[in-house]
Amino acid sequence: MNFPATRMRRMRANDFSRRLMRETRLSADDLIWPVFVLEGDDAVEQVDSMPGVERMTIDRLLPMAKRCVELGVPAMALFPVVASEFKSEDAREAWNPEGLAQRAVAALKDHVPELGVITDVALDPFTTHGQDGVIDETGYVMNDATIDVLVKQALSHAEAGADVVAPSDMMDGRIGMIRQALETEGFSNTRILAYSAKYASGFYGPFRDAVGSSGNLGGGNKYSYQMDPCNSDEALNEVRMDINEGADMVMVKPAMPYLDIVRRVKDEFGVPTFAYQVSGEYAMLKAAALNGWLDERSVVLEALTSIRRAGADGILTYYALQAAQWLNDD
Repeated sequence: MNFPATRMRRMRANDFSRRLMRETRLSADDLIWPVFVLEGDDAVEQVDSMPGVERMTIDRLLPMAKRCVELGVPAMALFPVVASEFKSEDAREAWNPEGLAQRAVAALKDHVPELGVITDVALDPFTTHGQDGVIDETGYVMNDATIDVLVKQALSHAEAGADVVAPSDMMDGRIGMIRQALETEGFSNTRILAYSAKYASGFYGPFRDAVGSSGNLGGGNKYSYQMDPCNSDEALNEVRMDINEGADMVMVKPAMPYLDIVRRVKDEFGVPTFAYQVSGEYAMLKAAALNGWLDERSVVLEALTSIRRAGADGILTYYALQAAQWLNDD
């Protein structure tokens, strides 16, 4: 035989056969749009380190929520930009029923009830020190004292109408305590998206600029509670604990540098697994596109497809609306 019996290129030769054997498909259904909510009325602010991303007031957010629905994006994730006068060491504004996040949730559910609303359960936007929890006199984040506040925050979000609360703090045992509180208070259908494998990554810088916590954090770090980027087995232990405590979905963050973790989590547990294409990932793609070094549409859809291929059921991405439009155009 002087020819290959199997020619892999046969199925690649035409568009119809490429489509028929396509293993991974990306659609708007797979995307979640993270948004930064600003206090005030009829205002937007550009995030300098994330070109194309804006902080916006609630009234400006509502039309964008309707746009999400029109494009088929099923959910939005809210991140409040908290003014300095509302920040404190104990993050008491986090559970204020009239707080920015709570009012944004209520407005969204009133105006666009079919859109899923996910809220960030974490204290760093609300603390004067920029850490994700309550600190002691040495600056160490206290686990159990922080959970007490997170439970209050999660309940305030559920009461406002949040569909999903997403603890991103990485405190030990917080999922179980939040689940117990939700059940006790009658919010048994409020879902928990646990940031189970959240790494102490250098890719978060632009996000901290966007929510205004980078200045508060200063030269500090979050190594005592976020995961070491060198570890993989530890991520599976974190995910296992959160599932056992009542998480409905689990998150790996960031996405692209941790696709191996996404794959391991999906293979090991088979639960709804999400990944966050974080601010630094967005900023790199956007900068390269603006400089003409890469074709933006091509590389963004390739990156998002790779996250799906690794096993992610849903992807938080600042490209959600643009990617959904590209996919709909196809």
